[in-house]
Amino acid sequence: MHQNTDYIMQLIKSKQPTLFDAAQQKGVSGANQLHKPVIKIERMSPDEFGNGGKNLSISYSFGESPFGKVIIASTQKGVCYLAFINDDEKAFNDLKSRFPNAHYNCITDEVQQNALLIFQPNLSAKPINLHLNGTPFQLKVWETLLKIPLGNLTTYGEIAKEIGKPSASRAVGTAIGRNPIAFIVPCHRVIQASGNIGGYMWGSNRKSAIIDWEADAIN
Repeated sequence: MHQNTDYIMQLIKSKQPTLFDAAQQKGVSGANQLHKPVIKIERMSPDEFGNGGKNLSISYSFGESPFGKVIIASTQKGVCYLAFINDDEKAFNDLKSRFPNAHYNCITDEVQQNALLIFQPNLSAKPINLHLNGTPFQLKVWETLLKIPLGNLTTYGEIAKEIGKPSASRAVGTAIGRNPIAFIVPCHRVIQASGNIGGYMWGSNRKSAIIDWEADAIN
């Protein structure tokens, strides 16, 4: 593993936190394509997420990742939730709090299985469809996160510039904090301009471990 602080500061000094410059660096773009599946976000319609998700049928299951156990949930259109967990019951209650009136089935489906392959970078990547409830601003931020190359980092300010709202760093941070898809939508690749890794819904130690793991994956 890398010394995380040194690695982050190296990226800062080399100006790799910019989204597209990093993708053009020798070796990064090609490696990224090997490890990153095609990921598409479809926004839930008001009919789907309205009334607490009354019209949604959600399948969910539990799985393992290099960073701990996860819960993953899907609709017929794609993955709607992925989180690192410590307790199965609490994890399901957290999922249910997002769509309290949805119909739930504890089953593993192909959508979930394909999505979890992202934790196995040596396997062929399969397309991942995400079916998410969010504001237009949140969805724009989440879609921008998908552009950050594997093994690279950016900052809240750079995300704000990329979406055309350079003064909206704080709002970007809030949107990132509400990302419902751990790892696949890589909010862990966003750090503070100072080099501090910043907050992470699933713990700063896990964020640090993921950053190191991805750095190793491209080397």
